[in-house]
Amino acid sequence: MTSKPLILDVDGTFLRTDMLLETFWSAMGCAPIQALKLVVTHFTDRAQLKSKLAELADCRVDLMPVDKNVAELAAQAAAQGHEVILASASDTSLVSALARHHGLSDRIFASDGMKNLKGEAKAEALVAAFGTRGFHYAGNEAVDMAVWKDADDVIMVQDHPAERANLAADGHAVTVLPGGWSWASLLKAMRPHQYVKNVLLLLPIIAAHNFGLSALLPVLLAMVSFSAAASCIYLVNDLLDIDADRMHPTKCRRPFASGALPIKVGMAAMFALAVIALGVAASLNMAFLAVVSVYMILSLAYSLKLKRMRWVDIATLASLYTLRVVAGAAAAEVYVTGYMLVFIFPVFVTLGCVKRLTELTLATSDERLPGRGYGRPDRSDLLNVAGLGMFGALLVFFLYTFTDQARSLYPTQWLLWVAMLPIGGWLFRMVSLGYKGKQDYDPIVFAMRDRHGISLILFTLTLMFYAAGLFQNAFGF
Repeated sequence: MTSKPLILDVDGTFLRTDMLLETFWSAMGCAPIQALKLVVTHFTDRAQLKSKLAELADCRVDLMPVDKNVAELAAQAAAQGHEVILASASDTSLVSALARHHGLSDRIFASDGMKNLKGEAKAEALVAAFGTRGFHYAGNEAVDMAVWKDADDVIMVQDHPAERANLAADGHAVTVLPGGWSWASLLKAMRPHQYVKNVLLLLPIIAAHNFGLSALLPVLLAMVSFSAAASCIYLVNDLLDIDADRMHPTKCRRPFASGALPIKVGMAAMFALAVIALGVAASLNMAFLAVVSVYMILSLAYSLKLKRMRWVDIATLASLYTLRVVAGAAAAEVYVTGYMLVFIFPVFVTLGCVKRLTELTLATSDERLPGRGYGRPDRSDLLNVAGLGMFGALLVFFLYTFTDQARSLYPTQWLLWVAMLPIGGWLFRMVSLGYKGKQDYDPIVFAMRDRHGISLILFTLTLMFYAAGLFQNAFGF
């Protein structure tokens, strides 16, 4: 390289993210209605859209993930006396803050609310400032070809073979740095391990002792729909929580927070998953479609607002789990009793408290959790609410044993009373482990991996099946 300045594109080059999309999701978290209005009003005027979103959003440019290879290249260039300048189509307020934070040149090139500095517009600005081939340029997209052809040395983040060949033929020295994303990162962001929660859809047919294919197959399809819906919402949640995740000791490794997965890829996947979820739901029946729709709307409300509200967040989590049970009944078209729902809800209130207890116990300070309404001093209140949830669930279960339906389905009533012991033991174990910080951040996922807890659940089911006479009918004893 000569003494010519090194110009760095920002989105996808210096940063492993996109500032426009970062500001959109940050604005959605702060003021969703205003953010959507801005998109509709200024969609065709990108410079204005970027400026307005930057004003509305509360973006932390200091947390945005930097491409290590590009950062090293910039450090080497600076050490050799080259001026390192950011040139981006993102808004000037964000690019200036980014340059200051990383100690780069105060001179920047960026969109200013009037002109969108992308492609040819960026090339014109750089040529006007430094002349043709008077600068080196690092970019990552084919649209950067407009700038590359006027630059001297060219740096590509992710290979573009056709552009690279054309530039080399024109006498440019081209350096290719690794970039791009992987399907594994997208799969990780979708959190398929969370699909285990959808076993809750099987509860209604188990409770109704309906094990035929006519009931099982619709429920399996329903689980596909709920899995797609859940992944869609997980993507939304991670995008809304991107700054909070970057400040978290383990969540900072999530694909969006770390920059391993581009936001635009996540948004495309989000749309596709929503279509799959609602399409499969519609193929079953309208009742199930309604439940899935309510689940997605409530989940979206939770991600946007409710998760930041003390106690409301736990009630919402319990409602979302309970909706899975309702969904299973709707898919299989079996009756679900009010007692089951009233029993399930406090169980999930308890598990919601366990989730927060685990997060607070593993927290490194007494400050409120990022994006949540709790701090470590709230652990005792959460423990009390978890205890009330345990008591409420066991009381409802006990009262259910005296109903006509229970007597009809479970002739050996006293075994139901015995089953309350492992149920209570399992709940106590979950609360105790959460309070001690010995759990996963998601109690349901933890429960499905906990051998001792699974033993208690299987023992409970064995007692209930025996009380129902299912073992006697199946095996003759």
